[in-house]
Amino acid sequence: MTHGGDIFAIAAARGWDWRDVADFSASINPLGPAPGVQAAICMAIDRIRHYPEREPKRLREALSAKWNVDPNSILLGNGATELIFFLSRVFGGRAITLAVPVFSEFHRAFPRAHIKSLSKPETWNCKRALVLTRPANPTGSSIGISALRERLQQSSEPVIVDESFLEFSGLPSVSTLLPAFPHLIVLRSLTKFYALPGLRVGALVTDTAVLAEWRRFREPWQVSVLAEEAALAALADDAHCSATLDFVQEQRGFLMREIGTMPGAAPHASDANFIYVSLNHPAEDLVDYLLKRKILIRNCANWPGLPGEAVRVAVRTRNENERLLQAWRTFRCA
Repeated sequence: MTHGGDIFAIAAARGWDWRDVADFSASINPLGPAPGVQAAICMAIDRIRHYPEREPKRLREALSAKWNVDPNSILLGNGATELIFFLSRVFGGRAITLAVPVFSEFHRAFPRAHIKSLSKPETWNCKRALVLTRPANPTGSSIGISALRERLQQSSEPVIVDESFLEFSGLPSVSTLLPAFPHLIVLRSLTKFYALPGLRVGALVTDTAVLAEWRRFREPWQVSVLAEEAALAALADDAHCSATLDFVQEQRGFLMREIGTMPGAAPHASDANFIYVSLNHPAEDLVDYLLKRKILIRNCANWPGLPGEAVRVAVRTRNENERLLQAWRTFRCA
């Protein structure tokens, strides 16, 4: 499995200006960062001559208020991916189950994990730690909180829930279960909904006593001063957040309807800002065809837990979405 969002390398390899490339392979807020983010970064430039805090207190407090959790239950990181690999070090040789599909980096971080289906909770081994995503990546489907509560009641083994795309869904976080289940670990990303992937900000939420122990061997300075100020500005803009939810819902519906008219393409319902599309022809052919037209989509053929040909398409601006659809309509599958 390869990542999406490799726009700079792809453009450089082909001699393109990256600004001419429509990137549907990375699922970032199509409206971009909140208006105040750039100014916040500029105002913080003088701080780059100093070390950041080991773990920014103001950002933890802002997230505590936003997520309604204890600030001491939040551990900040250099993006969600960095925290995934931190957890892999914390757990060491612990037995793990990945309830697939999951983000590809979980497979790299836990290469010896057992693989089970997200849609079949009865197969999850209660003697193993469990990893799942909500909404699922790359399908965009969301497992219910009741199913997670049942698993947490059945076993004291850790349950890691990746909610990197949760803000796009409007669903409540499973962190509401934390007071009753200290073995729950919720992974959050500030880079997708708040459109800050180049700055890298992520967080995990879990039991305060657990985090107090982890902080003893946690590497410092994971969040830069510029990333902190950008995240604070993004979190403070409720109007931009509300506009994003409305926009993504509208454009996701538009893309779903239009992709559904493409020969050999079957889009799946999604709670996220991307759409998983099953194909009756090789995904690679469509990916390559669109790439030649400077459009990037994600090849999801035979993704673990999702056999068959498929692609994932981000929800972008209306003009970008029209560009994708216009090119797709000229594709002729073999």
